[in-house]
Amino acid sequence: MRLQLLKKGVIVALLTAALSGAYSTVFGSSPWLAHAQANPSSSSPALALPDMSAIVARNGQAVVNISMSGKVKGSDGADFPGLDPNDPFYEFFRHFRIPQQRGERQIRGQGSGFILREDGLILTNAHVIDGADEVIVRLNDKREFKAKVLGADKATDVAVLRIEARNLPTVKIGSSANLRVGEWVLAIGSPYGFESSASAGIVSAVSRSLPDDNYVPFIQTDVAVNPGNSGGPLFNMAGEVIGINSQIYSRTGGYQGLSFAIPIDVAISVQDQIVKHGKVQRGRIGVSIQEVNQSLAESFGLSKPAGALISSVENDSPAAKAGLEPGDVIMSLNGKEILSSNELPPLVAAIRPGETAKLQIWRKGSMREISVKVGGVKEEKVASTESKETAQGKLGLALRALTAEERRQLDGKGGLLVENVSGAAARAGIRPGDVVLSVNGEAVTTVDQLRALVAKASKRVALLIQRRDAKLFVPIDLG
Repeated sequence: MRLQLLKKGVIVALLTAALSGAYSTVFGSSPWLAHAQANPSSSSPALALPDMSAIVARNGQAVVNISMSGKVKGSDGADFPGLDPNDPFYEFFRHFRIPQQRGERQIRGQGSGFILREDGLILTNAHVIDGADEVIVRLNDKREFKAKVLGADKATDVAVLRIEARNLPTVKIGSSANLRVGEWVLAIGSPYGFESSASAGIVSAVSRSLPDDNYVPFIQTDVAVNPGNSGGPLFNMAGEVIGINSQIYSRTGGYQGLSFAIPIDVAISVQDQIVKHGKVQRGRIGVSIQEVNQSLAESFGLSKPAGALISSVENDSPAAKAGLEPGDVIMSLNGKEILSSNELPPLVAAIRPGETAKLQIWRKGSMREISVKVGGVKEEKVASTESKETAQGKLGLALRALTAEERRQLDGKGGLLVENVSGAAARAGIRPGDVVLSVNGEAVTTVDQLRALVAKASKRVALLIQRRDAKLFVPIDLG
């Protein structure tokens, strides 16, 4: 047995030595690389590994460290409000600003960013500066500047800062439109506060849809990014920024091989709107959609699983006015084929309100074209913390009335759909997607009615909710 272990140890050591040699050819000189360059016919695997030192040298000066400080009144103690700790997604897709202690406190955090223009325009993640009273930008040459937040869009997790400086180094912006799985990419940032750290990997997937992120088709990579990398740039091998590092999958809080970046095309569109208009306008048509699987495709007579199946249409919405119906399958938008339902929301969001979109839909066995005048997303849905708190009140619930189709699915019963949850309701276990049927035994159909019932309550209320096919009472301590 000891001999077998020893053999395994030797093999591991040899593999480690081989890999170390391979990496030394990437980030430094080695006789092996010199031999390979002198003998192009050599089958050495080192020829497939790129040298990224020039990209780091060219762009490192334009990557900045961002620190924030602010005060918070308190915390509900939940890492992910509205998400059950037993849910398998509880540890999934955490944002990675360096975590701080909870409670009534002064908060501090760190992240990364990069300089877009010589006059001090900087891009980072919205969550990096969320709750900040003061934002400090530290350049690679150790200079520090107090930054002004021009705007932040939580829906895409993009924020735009400005510092008072001139002749600053800048990055070159590329495009994320033609990214291919398997491409080499490079990240530069400040993981755990270690400034100007570079790490590399490949594109693992494109157009990833993550829970609660409807407007971003994420780039998935295996680049080692950690807390503090948030907001830093992701480069292609041409030295162009093609993404902003934003989220990771982690059960430990650190890197586990799954990293997600916001495509730079999405980020630049948000930045342009913030700089020009001070806010982000986002298109909407007013439908709920779901994925078309093989069974649904066969049921609707489609040749393959594709498109976005409309499950409900909001009353008086652009979609309703255009004649869209539940059961329609959106196959393309303005000539862009929809292969998966998660591709539709960012495409609709990118259309300016008031413009007309042409949809190719599949209805009852045939294709037809429908034109929709795109509406706008209300600002409070885009991301204002203040408006959200006002709407949620003591319960911590963001609610809306059920559509006719949703009422039909509940056998005609009324109720209010939970769109977002925090505070007392989150602590009690209420989740987005639950339907509130009654408060203290009184049925509710409007938000005003629910508010009035909660206002009359003293310390606790009992909500009757429907979750999928089950009903249950949930007591909530109002404090």
